[in-house]
Amino acid sequence: AIRRIREIVSKEDFLFCIAHRSKPTYIALLGTKLPVISVHHNYGDFNRFSRRILVNLFRSRLLLLGVSNSVRDEMRHFLPHWPKDRIETLYNRIDIESTQASFVSKRIAREYLGISQNYWVVGNVGRLHHDKDQATLIKGFKIALPKLPKNSLLVIMGSGPLESELKSLTQRLNIESHVKFTGNIPEGKKYFKAFDMFALTSDHEPFGMVLLEAMAAGLPIVCSNSGGGAEVVEGIGELFELGNELSLAETLIFTANKKIDQISILNKLHEWFSDQAGSKLFLNLLFVKKLLGIN
Repeated sequence: AIRRIREIVSKEDFLFCIAHRSKPTYIALLGTKLPVISVHHNYGDFNRFSRRILVNLFRSRLLLLGVSNSVRDEMRHFLPHWPKDRIETLYNRIDIESTQASFVSKRIAREYLGISQNYWVVGNVGRLHHDKDQATLIKGFKIALPKLPKNSLLVIMGSGPLESELKSLTQRLNIESHVKFTGNIPEGKKYFKAFDMFALTSDHEPFGMVLLEAMAAGLPIVCSNSGGGAEVVEGIGELFELGNELSLAETLIFTANKKIDQISILNKLHEWFSDQAGSKLFLNLLFVKKLLGIN
């Protein structure tokens, strides 16, 4: 990979290189003499001493970007001597118009997913994994169920190693008729209109792209008060205490009875997470302005 990138760089006059995640960053640094903008999507990228040594060697031509303030702050913690303007935030973003155009109607979405039209649906999308904490979601939904709208249904879209364990949990709680596992759905975001509410219970989510898709669908959102997900929904969604099913149940009930402010949801999506917002923020980064000669 290093040899290949050297060949590419030798044929063109590149100004800088954008590398996503750690290994491509090291390849860009070792294979070129270009300034490198390194985008980090996860926690723990600099837990290793060897990784900190390498980026410190190339600090003069390196900008680190986290996809949330939470990821950024962790990088700053592990690299305390770096100037703050060399470890910044650049939020993930979506093409709002194309995302909205991809949604099918509620009726079609529910037909495709096998959900009755008369259900009131709490949706969750993600891998069935400990990090996504669907166990707390199921327990909280069980507690909230008597006070949620009639015919409430929890729909969990995704697959993963905990599928059988989570299904067994619904049986032990005697709510298997109120929980539907759809498995992995290709182009799952097309069917977000099937939901009446979206819930993300992840443990320290670095960002949560599904939250942007739920916002584009105009859904009320419930999210754990942890990591980048809490930043995404700040001001437009409701937060509950991470891993606390009682807190989640109270938040589900509150949100179910709250009037949806779709204008505020879409305004935040456009202001912070659109292509235009991302471009503006990128071009205002000091490192980038110096590279591009912008005053």
